[in-house]
Amino acid sequence: MRRHIAVSVTLGSLLLSSSPAFSQTAPADDTAIDLDVTARRLDQARGSIQPSLGATVYDFSRPFIENVPLGENAPLNQVLLRAPSVVQDGFGQIHVRGDHSNLQYRLDGVQLPDGLSRFSQFLMTRSINQISLLTGALPAQYGLRTAGVVDISVKSGSTDPGADLSVTGGSRNYAQPAGSYGGRSGKVDYFVTGQFLHNGLGIENPTASFSPIHDDTDQWMALGKVTGLIDESTRVSFIAGGMNAAFQIPNVPWQIPHYNVFGHSDWNSGILDQRQWEKTYFGIASLQKSYENLDFQLSGFARYSALYYQPDAIGDLLYNGIAPWTNRKSFAFGIQGDGSWKVAKDHTLRGGFLVQRERSTAFTAGNVLPLVANPDDPDAEPEPSEQPIGYNDGFDVTGWTYSVYLQDEWRIVPSVTLNFGLRFDAISGVTSEYQFSPRVNLVWQPAPTFTFRAGYSRYFTPPPLTQISASSLAILANTAVAPETLQNDPVRAERADFFDVGVSVKPLRGLTLGLSAYYKISQNLLDNGQFGAPIIISAFNYANGIVKGVEFNASYDDGPWNLYFNGAFSDNIATNINSAQFNFGPDELTYIANNWITTDHNQGWTFSTGAAYTFNAGRDWATRVSADVLFGSGLRTSIITPNDTSLPNYAVVNASIVQNIPIGLGRGTQLRFDAINLFDNIYQLRDGEGVGVGAPLFGQRQTFLLTLRQKF
Repeated sequence: MRRHIAVSVTLGSLLLSSSPAFSQTAPADDTAIDLDVTARRLDQARGSIQPSLGATVYDFSRPFIENVPLGENAPLNQVLLRAPSVVQDGFGQIHVRGDHSNLQYRLDGVQLPDGLSRFSQFLMTRSINQISLLTGALPAQYGLRTAGVVDISVKSGSTDPGADLSVTGGSRNYAQPAGSYGGRSGKVDYFVTGQFLHNGLGIENPTASFSPIHDDTDQWMALGKVTGLIDESTRVSFIAGGMNAAFQIPNVPWQIPHYNVFGHSDWNSGILDQRQWEKTYFGIASLQKSYENLDFQLSGFARYSALYYQPDAIGDLLYNGIAPWTNRKSFAFGIQGDGSWKVAKDHTLRGGFLVQRERSTAFTAGNVLPLVANPDDPDAEPEPSEQPIGYNDGFDVTGWTYSVYLQDEWRIVPSVTLNFGLRFDAISGVTSEYQFSPRVNLVWQPAPTFTFRAGYSRYFTPPPLTQISASSLAILANTAVAPETLQNDPVRAERADFFDVGVSVKPLRGLTLGLSAYYKISQNLLDNGQFGAPIIISAFNYANGIVKGVEFNASYDDGPWNLYFNGAFSDNIATNINSAQFNFGPDELTYIANNWITTDHNQGWTFSTGAAYTFNAGRDWATRVSADVLFGSGLRTSIITPNDTSLPNYAVVNASIVQNIPIGLGRGTQLRFDAINLFDNIYQLRDGEGVGVGAPLFGQRQTFLLTLRQKF
């Protein structure tokens, strides 16, 4: 159903996976074949419950993922960067269609709650069977986080049977062993995977040097999935995963301290020892049932995440005036239900709900430099003391989210589909808000080679549950880090009208072309900034915002060739910061209140392009060579007025060679070489200036990596 009513742009497929050395086919018997058929039928039924229905959809094939540097071992954000309108930012963040983050992740149709991960990726690319990025005017089943929906189908023992082991090493002390194992026992299907990562580039380098100072990271990740067939129309599944990561905060050497502490006014900033730990654990349990014209899935989910920031006890005081030991935790759980009912030949009703509870806590025990009067000049402004004082701060807040939707897919004529629906969302926490959100999409497909779509969606995006309270500001009053502005209106939900139109054509075999345009009008536009220690990411609102853009995509898959090109232009402007004002200076607030500015995460032009060719495709000695280029015109920075210019543009070239080696061991042996930033281009993602920008960040310098992979 999905391919008839949604624009689907496949980013590429290669023939290397067809090599006998890397066959994905499990041993078959009559019982296994029946189970395979049942599982595929239930997968199709789940897809019919939550189809894209006129949204813009970019599908990443598994062979395409192998083209990305490191392939299945690549971080998930690096895969998503190869889609149109996806912009690279610092700390592993990506922005889709001019929004700041605002991404939703779904595993086998179940929406995961937001977490606290700052530097780390909590999902492994190697656990993914299929992945799609949905953007544009989304149908009613997609709400809350709507800039992009990362829709993931998790691998299983049927899709990936046997063992798959790999080890990667190379530049920057890179070490990444990984493995997976899948299989089936009767009606039970199981799959587990995990990896460990160590390197010397955990966070982007704050300087242009080839190697950052104090930037090691150790990261553990794991995921498991068990599926059981109850009967031909019923199955249950369980997914659990986790991530535990440790990061050193990289240093900028030879910086001059801003303060004196215990009589010290000099310090080598290159030996600062700031660290951050992050962890996430999640679980999903689902029941799926198909009965005649009715399909539904009922799921329970939970996610726990935590962050801990350890400052340099003396250095943070010297350079920042504050040294906070901060621990933040979030635990969210809930239930989600989605169903589809074909009530008539030309009408399919879909509906669902989501209820979620989240509790977020934080505790800080820190030291700060108080302001003291000058005994020699009582009329002078107080100055920071050399003797720090201790303080404690924290919060404990609970929030609820309620969502329900209903929509009708009406096949007016065979070539025209109208999908219209209504969604209701409500939140309670720091604020209590709700909204009814109409959605409508029209798709015209007069031939399999041409699709036109147009849509409108009303969006409601809740703010993060964690916000800085008035009591927290009061604790820091009369200290070196007291805010210039004490105004602190609560951060509210963003409300937006989103318009999207696009076409997709397939003029030749293997060639797909697409063109899209979008326009969003927002009230209380949500944005995020880095304020304070690296752990602290604060949300705030602009009273009004406008986001608009166009994007073009092309892909060609035929024989041994795979080519793709994506180009996008985005313009995101906003005015009047109307919440969390304490993060900004009075002059900055006044200017933005009276002028439209470009948001800091906007990048005007973004391009990605790549090519791959497979020699001896389908043979034991298959060889694939590939290369891609990522181009950005630069994020925003401030010179005279807030965000008044962009950083210099950049282009990064990557290349890979993958060689199958038929040595007769197991089901295949593979050797892979990856060159990241092949020509060692020095480029800057952030320069430390701009609204909500806290630190300078440079892109990854030249890195060479070698991977040995063995399948059994």
